Amino acid sequence: MLESTGNHPLSCNGKVKPLEQPPNISAPGNTATDSYQALKTKLNKETAKINWQELQRHYASGAVIAVANGNDLIEVACQFSLDNKEAVEQWLTSGAMVKVDDQQAAQWFEQQATLWAVVVAPWVLVQEIVQPL
Repeated sequence: MLESTGNHPLSCNGKVKPLEQPPNISAPGNTATDSYQALKTKLNKETAKINWQELQRHYASGAVIAVANGNDLIEVACQFSLDNKEAVEQWLTSGAMVKVDDQQAAQWFEQQATLWAVVVAPWVLVQEIVQPL
């Protein structure tokens, strides 16, 4: 799992892995595909809506990461689970995900926001719920 070590507060445990692309899911009997899809399905089932107030203790410990809208929360969770340091660093650099700061936390608290959340220990990945137009 990703740990808070290294130069960046969200860097992986030192293992450098190439940026992994989702395997070709059309290949029947592909074990890598099957295990990747199983991981994705597992994380999807573990994703739920949660009120920001219920995430306060995780935020206080610095474990909440916001995934920007327009990005696939489940894909981000998969790459965290796979310890894909390169992908995580790219998302951090691009702003596709950030550690939740005090300003964002206060805004969600005031709004009594409900967010999508999935746990990839020790992290809690959250994403704002986009309301249809």
